[in-house]
Amino acid sequence: MSVDPIVLLAFVPAALALNLTPGADMMFCLGQGLRSGARPAVAASAGISVGAFVHAALAGLGLSALIAALPWAFDVIRWIGVAYLLFLAWQSLRQGPLDATAAPAPALRAFKEGLLVNLTNPKVILFVLAFVPQFVDPARGAVLMQFLIFGAVLALGGFIVNGLVGVFAGGIGRRLTQSPGFARWLGRVSAGIFAGLALRLALLERG
Repeated sequence: MSVDPIVLLAFVPAALALNLTPGADMMFCLGQGLRSGARPAVAASAGISVGAFVHAALAGLGLSALIAALPWAFDVIRWIGVAYLLFLAWQSLRQGPLDATAAPAPALRAFKEGLLVNLTNPKVILFVLAFVPQFVDPARGAVLMQFLIFGAVLALGGFIVNGLVGVFAGGIGRRLTQSPGFARWLGRVSAGIFAGLALRLALLERG
């Protein structure tokens, strides 16, 4: 094993603490659960986790450091993410009041949305570059494998936490859609969450 077991044991609670900190991924799953229900929210959480694992792999290959060092590449990724989140917000408004009797949104589509939202968030690139290397020991060799192991732990914890948030939101959303007034507002709330995430990403500084 390329990772020191003691270091891995120290990484797990640190990663879990980060997973439990409310952020863009958690808010996205919350919005997805309110908009589409529990199953799509879990699928979105899976997409986000795959994206986090991809970021860890790219960091291990050195590509994330290159992107973070290039202002234009960083900004291109950021604005693609902003545009996509605004599209999701518009889509939530366009579909009107949520319908409790309607079939849930396809899980595959929710998975793709979660994956794309995570991959187009340059803050995740900076986070992985700042956090994971603290636990990587080049002296043990197989640096890429160490990044992949830590990335898998981070992705698994994120999947569980964000998935539970989505399931909770989905249950609440489905109950509230039985009221026409609440149904209209839930669509607006999920649109507001996506728009808020877009604004947050637009104002992101490389710092």
